[in-house]
Amino acid sequence: MIPSSFDLTGRVALITGAGSANGIGIASARLLAELGAIVHLAATSERVYARVDELAAEGFRAHGHVADLTEATAASTLLDDVVATSGHCHIVVNNAGMTSVSVSGSAEAGDAASLSIEGWHASLARNLDTCFFVSRAALPVMTQAGWGRIVNVASVTGPVMAMTNEAGYAAAKAGMVGLTRSIAVDVARHGITVNAVAPGWIATDSQSEHERRQGEVTPIARSATPHEVASAVAWLSTPGASYITGQCLVVDGANSIAEERR
Repeated sequence: MIPSSFDLTGRVALITGAGSANGIGIASARLLAELGAIVHLAATSERVYARVDELAAEGFRAHGHVADLTEATAASTLLDDVVATSGHCHIVVNNAGMTSVSVSGSAEAGDAASLSIEGWHASLARNLDTCFFVSRAALPVMTQAGWGRIVNVASVTGPVMAMTNEAGYAAAKAGMVGLTRSIAVDVARHGITVNAVAPGWIATDSQSEHERRQGEVTPIARSATPHEVASAVAWLSTPGASYITGQCLVVDGANSIAEERR
């Protein structure tokens, strides 16, 4: 039996950026489902339906949606679909966006002098706009119910630390934490909490060899698993976290506080 402070039975959760088979999105969806939530997964491609099938095969109630959440109208339509299907939306995990891309040569990587205007806008759209649009669409539903949880998946890059050639990504992720705090103070009286998690090096399918090596020189000597980040997301989504709001929880194996590297 799940303790009441962790029980999400009857709650409806939307997790964006949940298309990857080994990412924070699907890991968060699985943990929320294990706590009793009905989960809705959103991604930009139809691979999200494979994730839904996986959860359904495990006995969980799951639904999939394909949407480009850099568009405000798509975010509004997504929330309408969630409510029409499951009757409500109590929890939003804003995981849509992208990982750091400096080593891949992406057009969205670069320092402030070299990053193109198009790359700058694209990075903000993928990471910050998606968070704002989905939160904006979900808040009236949560306010009406007098209960809600928004958890924004930011990064240590921007809010806590910085990498070379990541001006757009760092600004977007730092902006997510500022947005988190702003919404938190505006909606606290409605029983809604808004928090962020800031992952460090994470061993997902998209992790590069460079990122893997960086994980090895953290104090814990490895990258985190998606499940370890999802555990923080899930806790912040529970009734027991009702007095935690406007916070940014760093999940980086102490990498951001260590003065020395091996």
